[in-house]
Amino acid sequence: MSTLYVGASHSEVMSMRDRAALIDEILQDRLEHTLPQLMEREGIDMWILISREYNEDPVLKTMLPATWLSARRRTILVLFNPGNGQAIERLAVSRYDVDSMFRKGWNKEKQPNQWQRLVELIQQKNPQKIALNKSAHFALADGVSATEYEELMDALPAQLSKKVVSSQNLAIAWLETRSDKEMQVYPELIKIGHGLIAEAFSNQVITPGKTTTEDVVWWLREKSRELKLINWFHPSVSIQRSSSVKFDHLKAFTGTNPEQVIQAGDLLHVDFGLTYLRLNSDQQQHAYVLKPGETDAPSYLKQAFAKANRLQDIFTQNFKAGRTGNQVLMMSREQAIAEGIKPSIYTHPIGYHGHAAGTTLGMWDSQGGVPVRGDYPLHLNTAYSIELNAATFIPEWKKEIRIMLEENAFFDKKGVQYLDVRQKTFHLIQPQ
Repeated sequence: MSTLYVGASHSEVMSMRDRAALIDEILQDRLEHTLPQLMEREGIDMWILISREYNEDPVLKTMLPATWLSARRRTILVLFNPGNGQAIERLAVSRYDVDSMFRKGWNKEKQPNQWQRLVELIQQKNPQKIALNKSAHFALADGVSATEYEELMDALPAQLSKKVVSSQNLAIAWLETRSDKEMQVYPELIKIGHGLIAEAFSNQVITPGKTTTEDVVWWLREKSRELKLINWFHPSVSIQRSSSVKFDHLKAFTGTNPEQVIQAGDLLHVDFGLTYLRLNSDQQQHAYVLKPGETDAPSYLKQAFAKANRLQDIFTQNFKAGRTGNQVLMMSREQAIAEGIKPSIYTHPIGYHGHAAGTTLGMWDSQGGVPVRGDYPLHLNTAYSIELNAATFIPEWKKEIRIMLEENAFFDKKGVQYLDVRQKTFHLIQPQ
């Protein structure tokens, strides 16, 4: 395995060939060791995933080998747990083996009808439940298309159609659960992101009075590509400063901030994410542009930053398996307010997707809780983007500012651990 390293101006990532080998190694391990536990936990003995080429179910995409960039024709994956500690049977009702992950289970020359072959397999296995990716509330668990669902239900005899259930909780579990092998590499991705932010928020990229926020945004996009990485969302860079302009919630959370020239005395904010080895990062940090004669950020800004760090501590200490996102949100907000902090918490799971499957722990415009998705319980061995802000009135600026932080973390029986060192002090940019 190649070594990942990030410095101020240098990064090494694995070759595409090595990445593919590692992705497949991780997938094979998850199918053999993680999936059986999840199917047992959720009481599902047969899980069927169906996609046509270029219209892939988001869960099915995570089960394809690295060299399969899409489904082929109609790809049907069948996962069957025979019980009694036996291995999960993995079949593809497809014209092809799906690499070594799913054995071909359809001979078109013997059975021309793909749906009928699927029915034959189901009848042979005689499952108690037939789980399909349908969900009214969790988009990532709602991957079967209307046409595929209708055609399958038309093909199933009555005694089998009665066994069809939603795979919602199993799909979420598969997507949100991080394996030991994944956690060996996930921290390296987070370090890469931190390294790029540190370089972006430095005089190597920013010249006060000249560089604009959009210049930094596009530097991040270009640098990501230069390092053979991609962004799963367009970055944003914004400014809070001593002026009459007040904080705008909508602009802050939709990335529609106007282009501005970066000046001495500015408080900068970045929102930035990468995709690597099928995992995602999502990070927000701050920088301060020193004024001539300054050697550090003003104490009032550092005090505001400390409140946001304290909010992180309050929030992550309330994580407990079985608690819902809404419960953790309510407990954390009440404690923070009691300590004199003005909190806003909008944390989400992260992993195979940036805004990933799992419980929702607040949204910036839903601080009273999120119905259904916020009622889903926390499970161990899951990852989160600890995203929040603390508002502080700054008399020197005659207005309220927000320290908006986002750091990626892993939740297991030991609690919440950040995947890399979280930001506790401002990046400092020297005046010109």
